[in-house]
Amino acid sequence: MITFTVNGKQASADVPGDTPLLWVLRDTLGMTGTKFGCGAQLCGACTVHLDGQPVRSCGTPVSAAAGKKVTTIEGVAASAAGKKVQAAWAALDVPQCGYCQSGQIMSATALLTAKPKPTDADIDSAMAGNICRCGTYPRIRAAIHKAAGSKEA
Repeated sequence: MITFTVNGKQASADVPGDTPLLWVLRDTLGMTGTKFGCGAQLCGACTVHLDGQPVRSCGTPVSAAAGKKVTTIEGVAASAAGKKVQAAWAALDVPQCGYCQSGQIMSATALLTAKPKPTDADIDSAMAGNICRCGTYPRIRAAIHKAAGSKEA
């Protein structure tokens, strides 16, 4: 039995320790906001926070979450940065198909938590590896600037 905290609530999973965190979140806990994209930690659709750090849940074994805090897209608005990012995403109509957006929001929230006034270079670095097949990158950047209260928004 592996026990951890998800979005502020205690959770347990009776699964092998090498089971990807993504599948425990989606299949065991029913939290389907975190998406499966590539399964190889390359696209970012499955990004969640593990003790505040963005991780690709498709390649993170659930055993790595034991005794730690996991934040998913369902709980990201509990933080001030997450709430600002989600509001900026909505205000600027960032999503097109929306599939990658939970991972994009999780990465953007981690960035703004660590660096409240990011530069374009900071955004490029933090968001690298988060693939948007619809190409909404300019709106993603603008939304991050808006959430940060930057003039670039």
